[in-house]
Parts: sequence; structure tokens; C-alpha cells
Amino acid sequence: MSAELLTLFWDSFVETLIMVGAAGGLATVLGIPLGLILTVTGPGHILPRPVFNRSLGLLVNALRSTPFIILMVAIIPLTRLLAGTSIGTGAAIVPLTLAAIPFVGRLVEASLREVDAGLIEAVEAMGATPLQIVRKVLIPEALPGIVNGLTIMLVSLIGYSAMAGAVGGGGLGDLGIRYGYQRFMPDVMAMVVVVLIVFVQIVQSLGDHLSRALDHR
Repeated sequence: MSAELLTLFWDSFVETLIMVGAAGGLATVLGIPLGLILTVTGPGHILPRPVFNRSLGLLVNALRSTPFIILMVAIIPLTRLLAGTSIGTGAAIVPLTLAAIPFVGRLVEASLREVDAGLIEAVEAMGATPLQIVRKVLIPEALPGIVNGLTIMLVSLIGYSAMAGAVGGGGLGDLGIRYGYQRFMPDVMAMVVVVLIVFVQIVQSLGDHLSRALDHR
């Protein structure tokens, strides 16, 4: 493989890191509160708001059920508004983030719902406020599961980022399409696949290790 291709590989890998890192960070910041809201406003929880919870749940499900490639095209006006363009690494972060937020929200909600209801009731009986319950009980108890959920999200984003490359998003997916497919260079395509597999394995291993370290049960 030529020095030029190796440079392209490195640049494409950095672009993928930027896309996954930025979208994953934004999705974490916005998705965890979303999961908390979905949980605590659910029926029988500490702040039940059935109508609001059902409406928010429908919106989250609608976003989650939209195929990523369709979502990318559908929100091009929003992408141009936020990023100033609809192509490139910066532009790809917008649909990646929008796709990941509801995904994180549902994963966080699932982790929070596994917290023992008896523990929540005991803390409520001691006079704890909803905010105290969230900070002192829900998040600490669900943290290993939340980390597992965020790991799954990052792995999914790696796959989505490769898909974004097919429509001008940059990164390893773009390199694989332009060189491996369009220029009939199977060695480049194979190398892209190998790099993505190794990347996923590293992310998954780090996430599993952190989750085990946080689990004190």
C-alpha cells in the first residue's frame, strides 16, 4: 500500500473518530436526561405524567424507527442550518447525533427501570425529593447498565459513520466506497473492514471493563 493511501487511511480514521466522538458525546449529554424523563414520568414512578410520557415515547419511537440513511436525507435542511453544509465530517455529526439520542434514551430508560422498586419506595418514605432519588438512587444503581448502553451506542455509531461515508460524510466508509468499490481496490476495502472491526472490539472491551468496574453488586 502506497504512502498516499496510508495517509488517506489515517485521515479517514481521524474523521471517523471525530464523527463518533462528537456524536457520541452529544448523544450522551442529551440522551441520558431523555432516559431519565422517560423513566420518572412513567406510570407508577416518582413523577407520573402519563400523557406527557406517552407523547414523548411516541416521538422517540418515531425517530428510532427511521432508517439512518433516510434520516440523513430527510434532515438535510437542518444539517445545512447547523453545520453550514450537508456534506463532510461536520455535517455527518448532525444526523448521527439525532439518530443516537433516542437510542441512548431508551437504553438508559431500560437500565433505570431495573433499579429495585423497593429501594426507591424506601428512600421516598424517608422524605427524599425526586431530585435526590434520581441523584442518590437511580443513577448510581443503574450506572453499570448505562455504561453498557453507551457502549452499544458507540458501536452502532461506528457502523452509522461508515454508512454516512456513502453519501459524502467522510471517514472510513467514504474511503472504502471511493477506493475499494469505485476504483476496484479490494485490498483497500478489506483494510477498511479490518480497521472498523478492531475499532469496535476496542470500544466494546473498554466499555465492558468500565461497566464491570462500576458494578459493586
